[in-house]
Amino acid sequence: MRIKCASACIGLVLGAVGLSSPAAAAASGPTSDSAIHISTRHAAPGSTVTVSTTACGSETYGKGESEAGGKFHLFPGDREGVLTGEFQVPSGTEPGAYTVTLKCPPRVKVTGTYLVGTGNPSGAVDAGFGAGSDKSTQLALGAVLLAGAAAGGAIKMRRRPAGART
Repeated sequence: MRIKCASACIGLVLGAVGLSSPAAAAASGPTSDSAIHISTRHAAPGSTVTVSTTACGSETYGKGESEAGGKFHLFPGDREGVLTGEFQVPSGTEPGAYTVTLKCPPRVKVTGTYLVGTGNPSGAVDAGFGAGSDKSTQLALGAVLLAGAAAGGAIKMRRRPAGART
């Protein structure tokens, strides 16, 4: 009886995760950090930050704006299909996370984030899933881990002696 109940619960959880995965993948779309490359994600006040993107396709011009560094222009980079621009982080910028927004014709808009620190590295290293991953990858990994835990529990319940099952 418990095995049937556990199987039903596992099926419901995996079904819910499966139905939410396409929505998470669609939500990330072209406006995620994957379409933008920021040369130094940990900038110091007074430093120059270089931003490049492939989101503009064949366009040869774009505009960018940094919360801390202001507006800048995007021009063709050293590779085809890549637009590059740079801005300087003002010397009085407070430490924290700041957003960069890039716009290209006709209606392309991508955003990314970078950190401004004190100039001297301290503290822990940002150890997430990496720049190439997105929410759908993390969601899929969570579903796999959950399914493995549920399967392990079902196997453990199955292998108990008949007298120990209560």
